Amino acid sequence: MKNVLSIQKLSLLLIIITVLTASCSKKIQTFSLAFYNVENLFDTIDDKHKQDNKYLPDSKIPWNTERYNHKMNNLTQVFNAIDSVELPSVIGLAEVENMTVLKDLVAHPAISETGYKILHQESEDERGIDVALLYRPDKYAPLETNYIQLIFPFNPTNGTRDILYSKGLAGDKDTVHIFINHWTSRWGGQEKTEPSRRYTAEVLKSYTDSILYLQPNANIIIAGDLNDNPDDISIVKDLMAIEPTEPYMDRRLYNLSIKQYKMGEGTLYYRGWDMFDQIIVSTALLKGQSGMLVTSRDQQIIKKDWMLFFPKRGEPRPNRTATSEYFGGYSDHLPVYLKINLVR
Repeated sequence: MKNVLSIQKLSLLLIIITVLTASCSKKIQTFSLAFYNVENLFDTIDDKHKQDNKYLPDSKIPWNTERYNHKMNNLTQVFNAIDSVELPSVIGLAEVENMTVLKDLVAHPAISETGYKILHQESEDERGIDVALLYRPDKYAPLETNYIQLIFPFNPTNGTRDILYSKGLAGDKDTVHIFINHWTSRWGGQEKTEPSRRYTAEVLKSYTDSILYLQPNANIIIAGDLNDNPDDISIVKDLMAIEPTEPYMDRRLYNLSIKQYKMGEGTLYYRGWDMFDQIIVSTALLKGQSGMLVTSRDQQIIKKDWMLFFPKRGEPRPNRTATSEYFGGYSDHLPVYLKINLVR
C-alpha cells in the first residue's frame, strides 16, 4: 500500500514539474515600436512639386548617389542598434520624401530579411516631407489605415504633413491604435508657430477621445516628433498627456518621456537638449487591460557614441547629415523605443 502511495505521489510530482517547466520555458511574445526622425531622407531626383532643390546632385551641397547610399547605410545601422535581440515590430518615420526612398530603405541588405512593409501617403507638406510606418508582417497586421489631413483654420493654405493612423493586430489577436506624428516645426519662432502645434494636438485628441469613448480599454500609442517638449501647452493642455504615476486613471493618455526630460535628457540638441520625440500611451497599456502591457513607464532613447558628434566645447549631440555643409552623419534626432509584452 505504501508503495502504491509513493508511486502516486511521484507521478503527481512529475506532472507538477512538467507543467511548471512548460510554463517557464514558454517564450513571452513581444511587440515593439520605434520612432525616428531621419532628417531629410530625399532621393537624388528633382521633383517639381517639392522643395527638394537642396537635395540634388547639382545643389550647393551636392546630394548624390554616394551620399544617398551612405545615408541608407547609417539609418539601417541605427535600426539594428535599437534592440540587440530583434528589429522593432514597427518603426515610425518622419522626414521621408516619398515611397521610393522607403522602398530603398526596406530593401537594404542590413534589414531586408525582416521583410518590412510600408504604410505611406504623400501629404500637402510644403517641404515635401512625410511620415511613414514600417511594419513586420510577422508582428503586425494592419486592419485600417487613415491619413489625417491637417488644415489650419487660421492659415488654410499652409500645407503640412498628415498624421498617420493605423489600427491593427499586434501578434495575432491584440488590437492596437498607432498614431505617427510630425508636428509643425519651430522655424520662424516658437510663439509664432505654436498655434499650429496646438491645433494638431486638438485634432489628435479628438481622435483618441473617440476611440476611448467606444473602447475605454483601447491600446493607443502616439509617437512622433512633436516639436514641443513634454511640458509645453500643446501636450499638457491640448493633448492632455500626463506623467505615468499610479494609480492610473481610466481613459487617459500618459507621456512616457516626461521622467527623462525632467532629468535633462533629450532627443535633439539646440542650445541644450529638447525632448521633441515622444511616445505616449493610453491607460490600458500601463495596466495590461487589453492584452498588451508596456515593459517600462519610460521610453528608451537610443543614444550610441557612434551616433554622436563630439564638439570641442559643449556636450556631444546627434551627428546630423548636413546643414550648411555635409557631415555624413545619421540624423539631428535620436530615435525612441518602447517594448510591450503581449499578455495571454
